[in-house]
Amino acid sequence: MRLRSIVVALVGIVLLCGQAPIADFETVKIPPGREGWPTLTGYWRAPAGGAAGRVPVVVALHGCGGNLTPKGEMVRRDRDWADRLVSLGYAVLFLDSFNPRGFRQICTLKAFERRVRPADRAIDVQAALVWLTSKAGVDLSRIALLGWSNGGSTVLRAVGQATGPVPSHVKTAVAFYPGCGAILPRAKWRPHVPLSILIGSDDNWTPAERCRTLAARHPGIHFVEYPEAVHGFDAPNSKPRVLKGLGLVGEAKIGTNPKARAAAIDEVQRLLKEAFR
Repeated sequence: MRLRSIVVALVGIVLLCGQAPIADFETVKIPPGREGWPTLTGYWRAPAGGAAGRVPVVVALHGCGGNLTPKGEMVRRDRDWADRLVSLGYAVLFLDSFNPRGFRQICTLKAFERRVRPADRAIDVQAALVWLTSKAGVDLSRIALLGWSNGGSTVLRAVGQATGPVPSHVKTAVAFYPGCGAILPRAKWRPHVPLSILIGSDDNWTPAERCRTLAARHPGIHFVEYPEAVHGFDAPNSKPRVLKGLGLVGEAKIGTNPKARAAAIDEVQRLLKEAFR
């Protein structure tokens, strides 16, 4: 039964995110943020033909399903966002925190089985920001973080660090349906850069109530809750259903909510435009 649950979950994750090739991304190697850690992998893409002057960059952070499908292709949600961001004139760096550590996904793993956590991935973010300082054509004064689910939780950890390059490099950060419950007990946590949280009201994987409480505690957080939307509501063409075999919550509702997806796309575009002006 345990094996069957894992298989079912893996199939569901692939269906949620879909498959798309990564041939038009440059695969880059990023030195680790901590001694003894593996070299990180990133997928870099900039506007075709280059843009006038230095380009803003969005550092994008995948969810617990990872950045790649079992076939080594970029998941559809990530591809969809990359296409959109590059079309707006922004460069995108998708940071793969899992495969360099021997994981493709961690959605099906129990908490004690997870050897890579948002706190670790926050250090990966710092490593990526350091790497960007050596990248030609990058505007280091216009960098944003964008993360989904586990990647959204990583955003919360990254912007809550009082030291390191994150506060000085990042103009804005957006977390889609993060796990806010792990942050609530941290009395000293506070965001050091402008932070937005976008989440569905019916999310039973990372409940909106916890993020609502976090936003109330820190009025500077821009909190947007989408009615009737569930986890993964911004994924393109993802049939609403229940995903089973999840390591932390057992099962959860997932799928596209067209109205929420459209509104969130507009919101992210607005936030980036304002931050990068």
